[in-house]
Amino acid sequence: MASGTFDTLDLRILSALEVDGRASFSRIGAVLGVSDQTVARRFRRLCAEGGLRVVAVRDPERLGQDQWMLRLRCVPDTALTIAEALAKRPDTNWIALASGGTEVICGTWPRSPGDRDDLLLGKLPRTPSVVEIRAHQLLHRFFGGPDGWVRKFRALTDAEIDALRPEERPDSAQARIDPEDEPLVAALERDGRAGLHELQRATGRSESAVKRRLSALLASGAVYLDVEYQPEALGHRVGAALWITTAPSALHSVGRALAGHAEIAYVAATAGPSNIMATAVARNTAGLYAYLSGPLGALPGVRHVEATPYLRRVKQLTYQRQPR
Repeated sequence: MASGTFDTLDLRILSALEVDGRASFSRIGAVLGVSDQTVARRFRRLCAEGGLRVVAVRDPERLGQDQWMLRLRCVPDTALTIAEALAKRPDTNWIALASGGTEVICGTWPRSPGDRDDLLLGKLPRTPSVVEIRAHQLLHRFFGGPDGWVRKFRALTDAEIDALRPEERPDSAQARIDPEDEPLVAALERDGRAGLHELQRATGRSESAVKRRLSALLASGAVYLDVEYQPEALGHRVGAALWITTAPSALHSVGRALAGHAEIAYVAATAGPSNIMATAVARNTAGLYAYLSGPLGALPGVRHVEATPYLRRVKQLTYQRQPR
């Protein structure tokens, strides 16, 4: 890995956390062949310098909730204000500025039809500085969510991945988050590595009950642990949203092919002006061009591609206000 900030061991630790975000430092160290003190020290540096956070994420696809990708064209000098307002909402998970700072790209999963209508039919249309709204409903995820992009670096062997996988959990019949689960999920959304004692204090439930319910939530897929970090720390400084139109008969094959490309961090089928939305990550603009003109351009069935480079990420999984 050619990165001016982090090295191969850092990448291996990130990969280990993608396999099991709650794995102890001693377990990660044993699998990677380093001491737990080394893992702890690298983890702290990744947090301080690479924006690393391990957090729980609700999976709207497993929970049967609508998901939307919004493109908001804004009056100049207003996009950042709108993006920051959206970032504070608990039902948004990816927000970026694009198109010279006049466009906001926002991923959202309204918890109910009422929340959806309030955002799409109420708040946004009544915002004077929003001059155009393009709403793409997500229909099928090909890659992303529980599938972490770092795994595409292949920093771990299959044997190391197997050794890091959490113990098999009993599968749940249905992915759901009950009202009594909310304090537990909220605590994990703040820190996916929170210890059982901390989760016990946050929920008021016994340690055994917390452990049992956490296992059930993860096994059902209602909640998964995700790793947030800055791609720039891994040497990938250019990201872009790709709005792809394919022949209807090629939609699934193109989506699956994109999911296997190393440059693709997320890809889903959508309803809207295009039928696939993807996020591509490259080391530089030359790398993005090489991908667009090479692997993507060569896919049969691709009719049109619009690439929208990201200028600034405002929110990934969590929102931490950046100084202007």
